[in-house]
Amino acid sequence: MEKGPVAGGCSCSCNGDTQKNENHCCNQMPSANINGKYMPWMTGEIETSAGKKFRVSTEYTVSDRLGAWKARWGIGRMNYKIPPGLYGVGNPDADSLVLVSANYKMSFDRLRSELKGLNLWILVLDTKGINVWCAAGKGTFGTEELVNRISLVKLSEIVTHRTLVVPQLGAPGVSAHKVLQLSGFKVVYGPVRAADVPAFISAGLKATAAMRVVRFDMRDRLVLAPFELVSTIKPALILIAFLFLMNLAVGKEAFTLGLLSHTMIDFIPYLGAILTGTVLVPLLLPYIPGPAFSWKGWLMGLLWAGVYVWCSASQASWGYGLFYCLILPPIASYLAMNFTGCSTYTSLSGVAKEMKFAVPAQIISVVGGIALWVGRLFLGF
Repeated sequence: MEKGPVAGGCSCSCNGDTQKNENHCCNQMPSANINGKYMPWMTGEIETSAGKKFRVSTEYTVSDRLGAWKARWGIGRMNYKIPPGLYGVGNPDADSLVLVSANYKMSFDRLRSELKGLNLWILVLDTKGINVWCAAGKGTFGTEELVNRISLVKLSEIVTHRTLVVPQLGAPGVSAHKVLQLSGFKVVYGPVRAADVPAFISAGLKATAAMRVVRFDMRDRLVLAPFELVSTIKPALILIAFLFLMNLAVGKEAFTLGLLSHTMIDFIPYLGAILTGTVLVPLLLPYIPGPAFSWKGWLMGLLWAGVYVWCSASQASWGYGLFYCLILPPIASYLAMNFTGCSTYTSLSGVAKEMKFAVPAQIISVVGGIALWVGRLFLGF
């Protein structure tokens, strides 16, 4: 006996010679529960020549918004996905168009919520819970997975046409001529944004110039900042603990609330560097001089260090100021550089090239700052 979930999401036991496909196993029909988890966005079933497929809602509910908000803040982000397979919107039939998407639920939700009043199929690839753009770069939203998924869902038996609409941001991972050669399906690249899909379909699968433009405005950049900010919580807590122990060791105060307060005050410059790299740099990205993210972060981090030192001038010395100018900019620089994977401003080769000089520079600066701090602690300069 073979036991476990299949690609379409059902969980069952099958004899070794029993064929399993996308939405049924051992002749079991799909339900709104997948692996024991209720999927409220599934509203029924559609009978096809290759078995029953799930029908999905086009409503973007409060539950969907909450799930997206949690994912933005890194809560369950790595498991925010749906089972890959073929889903129907409205009442699709053999002549209905097929749209391709990723199994990152936020991507899937954005697409289905724009399809009100349409009868379509959505072919969801197994991108390991990664959005279309990033998955195309990683290879999970790619030619092999697309061809494999076409075969698994028996798409050629379900639709009479041979056209797939692949999102433009998935183009780096999909070779249209190979898909045609291996599956017989022609790839048409759709618009960048899901909101333009209905107009794209109405125009006979023709995209306007505006539909091809990748926008990355201030709102688009800021909406990505929470995830980067959340990723700093653990190292920030470690740094706070270190500062606390150092203050306790040098005897600034007894083990009281005053010591905790002093520690949090000492953490302010580092918090500023963190916010600079994760929020301020994305916010001001097009306006900060220089092409490299690491440089943009370094520049803004140096500005923050200067502001902090100037504001605390009463306790400043040359060593105090130099220490923060060595420590804070590389923190902001490193965090800003992490943002390259979210933006339209860089390429994979560009990121690799930038890291070759940025990471060593960041390490050298931090080591220099630590050496200066040790010198101040023991030599008093």
